[in-house]
Amino acid sequence: MKKLNTKFCQLVPVALSLFVASTSQAAPAVTRLTPPSELFSSGKAAPVIARFLPGQRFDLQATIRPDAADKTISNAKFAINGKTVDVNVALKVCADSCKKDIPANATLATSRAVSVDKPGMYTLTVTATQSDGQTVTATGNFEVVPLLSGLSVGQKVKNIIIMFGDGMGAAQRTGARIVAGGYAQGKVITPLAMDTFPVTGIVKTASLNSIVTDSAPGMSAYVSGNKNNNNEEGVFPDDTLDFFDNPRIEYLSEYLHRLQGKALGIVTTADVFDATPAANAIHTSNRGAGTGIVDQYFDDRKLTGLSVLMGGGRKWFLPSTTPGSARGDRTDYAFSASDAHTADIVRRWGTAPGALDKQRDLLAEFQSAGFVYAPDKSGLDTVDVKKVDKLLGLFSHSNMNVALDKMNGRRSKASSLGNSGKNTVVNDYGFPDQPMLDEMTAKALAVLGKKKEGFVLMVEGASIDKQLHAMDTERWLLDTIEFDRAIKLAQEFAAKRGDTLVIVTADHEAGGAALIGGSKVSDARLQELVREGGGNALRDKVVGLYEEAGFPKYRLANDGYPETTDIDNRMLVGYGANSDRSEDYLTNPLPLQDSQQPFVKEQPLAAYPANPTKRDLEGKYSVTGQVPGSSAAHTADDVPLSAFGPGAYAFTGTIDNTDVFFKLAQAALKGVLVPKEFMPKPKR
Repeated sequence: MKKLNTKFCQLVPVALSLFVASTSQAAPAVTRLTPPSELFSSGKAAPVIARFLPGQRFDLQATIRPDAADKTISNAKFAINGKTVDVNVALKVCADSCKKDIPANATLATSRAVSVDKPGMYTLTVTATQSDGQTVTATGNFEVVPLLSGLSVGQKVKNIIIMFGDGMGAAQRTGARIVAGGYAQGKVITPLAMDTFPVTGIVKTASLNSIVTDSAPGMSAYVSGNKNNNNEEGVFPDDTLDFFDNPRIEYLSEYLHRLQGKALGIVTTADVFDATPAANAIHTSNRGAGTGIVDQYFDDRKLTGLSVLMGGGRKWFLPSTTPGSARGDRTDYAFSASDAHTADIVRRWGTAPGALDKQRDLLAEFQSAGFVYAPDKSGLDTVDVKKVDKLLGLFSHSNMNVALDKMNGRRSKASSLGNSGKNTVVNDYGFPDQPMLDEMTAKALAVLGKKKEGFVLMVEGASIDKQLHAMDTERWLLDTIEFDRAIKLAQEFAAKRGDTLVIVTADHEAGGAALIGGSKVSDARLQELVREGGGNALRDKVVGLYEEAGFPKYRLANDGYPETTDIDNRMLVGYGANSDRSEDYLTNPLPLQDSQQPFVKEQPLAAYPANPTKRDLEGKYSVTGQVPGSSAAHTADDVPLSAFGPGAYAFTGTIDNTDVFFKLAQAALKGVLVPKEFMPKPKR
């Protein structure tokens, strides 16, 4: 055999590579496959990102980019475990309707309201064909989680109550306990209601795209079983600009209403369009799209079983020409019958088509549909729950006032919570007759408790979070106490009924709150030090650490709230996720301006402090923040979850927020999981 020419051998690979390059073509590409998966993103089969219940509905979607500007995508199909999905695939060419980094000829392929009944791991593939005949295939995966039955399962739960303290981590619970319960020689005198729940676990809170979640995916994870992007609720991310066309995930309320006829109740101290309440019933990629959000509450009530809706947010229910209204076409939705991409939402999910109708009188429509309307506490008090099947309460233009300000509005000047005398905040806002959260909860339970098929109720202490953002210590502390008073009612309801599961948890922690100690001085001396001013006075002479913190002694009035929050040797709170602020440790006479209020730029609200650096100025003590901007931030901290009632023992250990969804569904559909020690012993 002749020896090969070495130079020739060295040239062959180069020549071959040049030949391949000259004859190969570019190819179309799938840049997004939904449901999201690590298999598609990184090629790894685990961890499994998307999980569903048997029969739970969800959308499939792929973004396909042609390989050249003159090419298009002519067709696409989805397959699950190799079997073509027998659901219409709508093709939408982006043109000018997608995000900036998406080519105009990119195409979204979407199949709506798909479901899989059999539990197990599944492979999802999409195959798309380009106009020149080239094809591209991408693969992802998802799981259908089994619901267990048999000897390991006990009674079914009829009612589910989710008590949601927005932003409430361990420190917030402890702080409320110190103020409301008190300590004697290291022992709690009176525990919080949530402290008496028999089971507590720890919940991981990350969203789909960040270790630090906001409230929209933070709530949605609990009631959809899936991660959402920040600012999105009930949907997976997509590449369009439309706020309401994203791939949907069926909520717990929708799933249980469809299968069991359960009703839905939502109670919050926030504006009802806000992220947490909306993430129980609304599907949107923009938590701020208020007009469309509140319209969905009404339009899709037959899908969710919505029977009780209470909180703030009247501004969205009034025609746009009404003073104070916030309705507008920019935040509304309308699904075109000529666009299969959105028409299939109506056809497959059974939703309303929507309309750009900023002059809509939604308040009147709710009442025409049989909802009894309460505009204030007095109206709520007169509701005869024996005769009411559906209840709407809207107690302010936007977010309701917080517990401290509502209680001051109810008290005389002599018993005001702070040093500044009678607080007139509720009058300044124009809503002096607002109910407390426990009063709303009591009415909600009375209405929903009559539902033959049971209910899902979400009750939110919303301004725990909002006042943590403001680093307004006394206001978030009292809102946590207000929230706990509502928890007690839910617990009593469940204890009496025996068929109700109650969980208490949060979407995330906010502010990085830390109970750093107690004041070393009396309230009178603190006020003197404020006038003296500066860090030497307000930090070095005030902040007591370790044994100097002692046990702050707050005294509760007959209404269940502290007689005053400006006590001698008060509890002191620091913040780890803080923006710059001024601090004097006294109760702030006014809350910060609330930008969501329609009249915030008018007097008297315009005179309220604009941000945390604009209050407590007399003390001349500035605390440098660790985050930019003018608001404290959420943290990635785990949060506690406490459970009471049948099924409580499923919520032990450290779990993901999405795990909660499957545990709730298990209890409602098949029965609660029985701990091994309580299972029948096998016969020998």
